[in-house]
Amino acid sequence: MKFSLKYNLLFLILFSLCTSCASDDSEAYENIPEENEQYSGGLNGTVFNTSVESFGFFSSGLTASQQTDFGIGNSFFRQSWITSPATATARDGLGPFFNAISCASCHFKDGRGRPPSFDGELGTGLLLRLSLLENDPHGGNLPDPIYGNQLKDVAISGQVVPGAYSITYENYTETYADGTQVTLRKPIYTIKNLGYGPLASAVQVSPRIANQMIGMGLLEAIPEATILGFQDISDANGDGISGKANYVYDVSSQSTKMGRFGWKANQPTVKQQVASAFSGDIGITSSIFPNENLPVGFDGSTIPNGGNPEITDETLNKVILYSSSLAVPARRNVAAPNILAGKKIFEEIACNKCHIEKITTSNTYYIEAFRNQVIRPYTDLLLHDMGTKLADNAPDYLASGTEWRTPPLWGIGLISTVNGHSFLLHDGRARSIEEAILWHGGEAEVAKNNFKNLTLSDRNKVLEFLNSL
Repeated sequence: MKFSLKYNLLFLILFSLCTSCASDDSEAYENIPEENEQYSGGLNGTVFNTSVESFGFFSSGLTASQQTDFGIGNSFFRQSWITSPATATARDGLGPFFNAISCASCHFKDGRGRPPSFDGELGTGLLLRLSLLENDPHGGNLPDPIYGNQLKDVAISGQVVPGAYSITYENYTETYADGTQVTLRKPIYTIKNLGYGPLASAVQVSPRIANQMIGMGLLEAIPEATILGFQDISDANGDGISGKANYVYDVSSQSTKMGRFGWKANQPTVKQQVASAFSGDIGITSSIFPNENLPVGFDGSTIPNGGNPEITDETLNKVILYSSSLAVPARRNVAAPNILAGKKIFEEIACNKCHIEKITTSNTYYIEAFRNQVIRPYTDLLLHDMGTKLADNAPDYLASGTEWRTPPLWGIGLISTVNGHSFLLHDGRARSIEEAILWHGGEAEVAKNNFKNLTLSDRNKVLEFLNSL
């Protein structure tokens, strides 16, 4: 009897231990990467490269012809434009006023720009947008009446530079629940040395950092209905998140379309984004934007140009194909315990309400390789109110002065590798992912506070996860 009782007790203990282990194993089994989670850009839009060149590869699945066009587009993206007249007629027409001499000046190695390191440093990928509160006939905001919609800080030889700017910083302190403090810096811009008269008294100034180029075609391939499915303008579900789509003017079709690109989703297509950059940043005309960007009152008739237009449709289309086809680097260490834990916490603190992980592209996109791809961009492409501390007070179509498009997070962990810095947000004020999180406000205030209330260990896990993207 005693033996039997002892045996039964031993059996119960062993059974308890086994079931406990089984429970632990089950939980561990569930906390594993999803199938193909490492393919951020889908099976056809992902590249397995973590080098300084990781943003510069074409997506697999491109046809031989598309690969050739990609290479030609790459050459025009990287090489400098020159003033007219020149023997290299395919690359002349720079200016007369501009911010950069090439696309790669701002998107170095197809990556992200940064604020200037000192007053007067040029071509870093930060520019100042200028706008008035009044709207044009298409719903966009009117530009400054003299300087247009962008302050140019360089001119060709013999011409007066439109203007320059300097940056100073104000410091803010954010404090975690555990008492740890982080110093944030807010940039203050001073426009100076205006060459053609004063700015309008009511002008709004919005700094914009050049984003990395990866995955643009994949974002364009997301069905409009999918993006609208993320909308909750009136916050019907009561979660405090009320994203909305921007609708902007498409120059080519002369119609209103959903905005997808730019910090306020003010560009509807890769085509218009590229052509607009050629016009505004480099001073290169195209069939889409045929007019030079000149200060009002400036006579540009005597200045040689590079043709009408200065970039042909054939060349422009190759740069568009290039810009659309840059692959997204694969996720790293997706099965690492800390990264899996960080992903789970990222979801628990509601960051994924706006940074949507997984989306399927359409079956009709013109680049066949990008059709029906399961991508992981971590964006909803919608506008969200991010609070007054991040506001530029510059409306942009339907975007208010406090609203910004959710930026895709794919590739964020490789920016420092590619570009040698980690400056984030629309003006590069954040010097790290951590600082970028702490600048969140408005609809993201709850998520930010959830992050602030985490332990140091859990905060680091979230950051490890984000650096794996």
